[in-house]
Amino acid sequence: MAEPLIAVRDLTRTYELGEISVRALRGVTLEVRPGEFVALTGPSGSGKSTFMHLLGCLDKPTSGSYHLNGRDVSTLSKRELAGVRNREIGFVFQGFNLLPRTSALENVELPLLYGGGLSTARRRALATEALQSVGLGDRLGHHPNQMSGGQQQRVAIARALVTSPALLLADEPTGNLDTRTSLEVMDIFQRLNHERGLTIVLVTHEHDIAEYTTRVVAFRDGRVLTDTPVPRRRTAAADLQALVVHDEDTHDEVIS
Repeated sequence: MAEPLIAVRDLTRTYELGEISVRALRGVTLEVRPGEFVALTGPSGSGKSTFMHLLGCLDKPTSGSYHLNGRDVSTLSKRELAGVRNREIGFVFQGFNLLPRTSALENVELPLLYGGGLSTARRRALATEALQSVGLGDRLGHHPNQMSGGQQQRVAIARALVTSPALLLADEPTGNLDTRTSLEVMDIFQRLNHERGLTIVLVTHEHDIAEYTTRVVAFRDGRVLTDTPVPRRRTAAADLQALVVHDEDTHDEVIS
């Protein structure tokens, strides 16, 4: 069995708000192996978003350890953490976080610029390839205001992929999208997980979205409540096709 990509032991995170201590995480122990597709669920305040921030090296734990690819990142400096974020982790957010006055191609190039060491031609080639992989090869020069929400999220996914990370973290990636577009995004994630073996950890409050992953970890009160495999995993491509057929049938009925 492969060594875990993520190994978390007794992870805690406490925030000091004046004289009040808020215990966001209360001793989480969890492993994620290469190639898994894991959903983190739970109500607001359960700790899932705090845990995601720690996995993404956007914050440091109060205590406990976090090993990523065998490296204890909970002990790294801010500069070292920035390097890990740029090289080993891709991020996809609910709000897309694209630069509004920058083309899709330039948005996807950004992580490569931060990393340095690549020629302009090489950066553009890698960014173009990433955009093509999410079906946006014909939108390279478009700006965010010229694209739909689903297309913007695809640009964000391409940006997360361009550095070939070991881990993709997605924080409510379908939260601002309609049903059809959400299925399109989940289809991309499933293909990346199946075809590339990419490890994905996704935060969602939507139970139906969690059913497209392979494992669901439910948080409550800063702890892991349950950790279970998905018994009947849904396939986004099949559900998307069924939705398209339904919409077409409904349209035909209205016309007739």
